[in-house]
Order: sequence, then C-alpha cells, then structure tokens
Amino acid sequence: MKSTLDESQPIFHQIAMMIMDDIVEGRLRVEEQVPSTNELSRFYNINPATARKGLQELVDKGIIYKQRGVGMFVAKGAREALLIERKQHFYEEFIKPLLEEARRIRMDEDMIIDLIRGKKDKESEI
Repeated sequence: MKSTLDESQPIFHQIAMMIMDDIVEGRLRVEEQVPSTNELSRFYNINPATARKGLQELVDKGIIYKQRGVGMFVAKGAREALLIERKQHFYEEFIKPLLEEARRIRMDEDMIIDLIRGKKDKESEI
C-alpha cells in the first residue's frame, strides 16, 4: 500500500482503492488477511471509522469478507472481478473517448494502432 494519502478523494475510498490495487497486483491473494481497521488507522493516522468505511466498501462489493473475531480476508474470485471491472472502466474512460476523437479527426484503425505501437509515419499529417 501507499505510505501517504492525499486530498484528491475521500480517505475511505483511497483505502479501498489501495487494497484493490494490492489484490489486482497480486500482493494480496485469495484467503489472505487484509490489514485491520486498527492497523490502517494507526498506519495512516486516521479515524478508525474512516478505515472501517473503506473496508466496508470492499465487503459490500464482495471483494473481501469478514470472519468474525478473526479479521477480513480476500474473497475467492476477487482479483478476477476487479480485473473485469477495471477493464470496463479503462474502456469507458480511455478507449471510448480515443475512438470518438479518432473518428472526428478521420483517423483510421491502422493509424491508431501504429500510434499505440509508437510508430509515426513521417508522411502522415500527425
């Protein structure tokens, strides 16, 4: 997890995002225990209720689950579900607008692929 939080988004959401990043990147695996509310609140010097809200967001999404008296753990299928969600988000936030702009400026598929691959045609109008 990151060592600092910032003011760009609510802290509880940053906590949830960091844990999701750790799951996607394989630092937290299925059935592995996630940091507790108290660990998060001490490490980031935040209110335990804020840390709890971030963890609860993940419980509500089925990414982690609570085991009473023991802690919270990464749920089966969490990584796969997060990858699907993030790919959809990537498409909506980046690919879709890219394709819309490419159509507006009359770029064909080959030009887009060449640009993605880092190839620039010296004779093109780019």
